[in-house]
Amino acid sequence: MDKQLIREFAAASRGGARLLGLDLGTKTIGLALSDLGRQIASPLETIRRVKFTPDAARLKAVCEAHRVGGLVLGLPLNMDGSEGPRVQSTRAFARNLAPILPLPVLYFDERLSTAVVTRALIEADASRQRRSELVDKLAAAYILQGCLDVMRNLEDEDAEA
Repeated sequence: MDKQLIREFAAASRGGARLLGLDLGTKTIGLALSDLGRQIASPLETIRRVKFTPDAARLKAVCEAHRVGGLVLGLPLNMDGSEGPRVQSTRAFARNLAPILPLPVLYFDERLSTAVVTRALIEADASRQRRSELVDKLAAAYILQGCLDVMRNLEDEDAEA
């Protein structure tokens, strides 16, 4: 992940505002919200995708209700780091969302996020139905928490320099 991009995103997103993490799937969008101090990511909800306009309206309503200052969008890179069709779809979604929801966006590597969350739910003995209810918003929280941790580490590096 490009440290400079993360620093620019942290500066551009309103300080003291929450960040919203998104795990964008073909059928659902998992959402997670940071606390105001941007230390902890918590699962928020899962949006069942319908069409772009109502999906964007729901995202806008969530951002307004929680005073969100920036979006962290999971980027589904291939395991070798290359970009495939899902990455193009994710970037297109963000481009289409920008006029409706003009917030800074940071793409954050989401490789293995769903697998890690699913494995944890299996270990917790969650039923298949319960896993399907939780996996998307927990994956969004996993992505957002990873971003928050990197942002905090960069702040520490900058403070030491």
